[in-house]
Amino acid sequence: MRVAPLKLDVSPYRGGENEPLARWFVELDAAITARQLRDPIQQVFWAYGKRLAEPHCFYDLDDFKRELKKAFEPPQSEFRARAEFLKLRQGKYDLHSYAQRARYLVSSIVNEPIDASTQVVTFMAGLNDGPIRNQLFREYPKTLDEAIERAMQEEFSIKQAKFGGFVARPPRQQATTYNGPEPMDISFADVTASRQPRNDGKCFRCGKPGHIARNCKVSLPSQQATHGPRSNRPGRGRQFERSQQPKNGNDQ
Repeated sequence: MRVAPLKLDVSPYRGGENEPLARWFVELDAAITARQLRDPIQQVFWAYGKRLAEPHCFYDLDDFKRELKKAFEPPQSEFRARAEFLKLRQGKYDLHSYAQRARYLVSSIVNEPIDASTQVVTFMAGLNDGPIRNQLFREYPKTLDEAIERAMQEEFSIKQAKFGGFVARPPRQQATTYNGPEPMDISFADVTASRQPRNDGKCFRCGKPGHIARNCKVSLPSQQATHGPRSNRPGRGRQFERSQQPKNGNDQ
């Protein structure tokens, strides 16, 4: 089964001081492999962008790289990358940024690459103190990629344990405290009646203090004077007059 070629973009090399040429060669090799360019001349044509006046000035890709190093590579670029990697520390960076920086510096050292054990120890020693660093020192991975992958897994497990323990719970309802008797208690009616305000010793008849209603001497108007004579009431008066009329309708 033939695998289709993959197109990878390569960042342009500008020859900056902080832009090692060896690191750009790594990107170049990865893009050439993905495009499945196996002919050396074809590799050079693609790498140089077909902008040369003489298309056969480079015989292969290695010759092309050597000429680029002579022209554009800053002095002691690999030495600087090696020194920066050996003193690399995580500090305020997150784990992903720290791992990417470590990979970038290691890939920039091509001529005399750092051995795998030194890469692993330097990466683990640069981690911040915590459970991730302790776990890596317990397992001691063999390669830098394995150490980075194990550190990412440990960080994911810590986040899962931290946020997975907080289960969403419904809001707790405040319990209402009632100090009085139960509403269904038989004695609740007596207690409620006893809590009603009293008249402070005043008479229920005249409303004055100093005596009770049965000893009150204030004369209240009689019911007949208040409501008037019974015969003057409109309803009953008409009924009485009707009863006095003769049954045959002749009062002469």
